Order: sequence, then structure tokens, then C-alpha cells
Amino acid sequence: MIAYNIWRLIGDFFEWAFAPFDALRKGDLNWWESNVVSWVFVLILVLLLGYWMKESARFKREGKEDNA
Repeated sequence: MIAYNIWRLIGDFFEWAFAPFDALRKGDLNWWESNVVSWVFVLILVLLLGYWMKESARFKREGKEDNA
């Protein structure tokens, strides 16, 4: 019974986590409105890539990069 409850909990979590995508799928939206989630993810990735590149340049400038 415990294993059943664990799988049930996992299923309920993913139904909750993906509810916004289900609402977008069922809605009558244009292209921009339906892809806003994807654009948010792309923006986050670009920001993280910029931070990573800035830190990489700083480590290279200070001579602390891994030369192994």
C-alpha cells in the first residue's frame, strides 16, 4: 500500500506541475500567447549562459582555470 501511495503522490505532483500546459493546450490562444512559457525558459537560459561566460572569463583572467 505504501508503494501505491508513493506512485499516486508522484502522479498528483505531475498533474499539478503540468496544469498550466494543459490549460494552454485547451485554450484558444494565438502563437505568442501559447509559447510564452517557452520564451521564459529561453530567457532564463540566455541569462544563465551570460553569467557562466562572465565567470569563465573572470577565472581565465585571474589564471585560476583548470588546466588538467
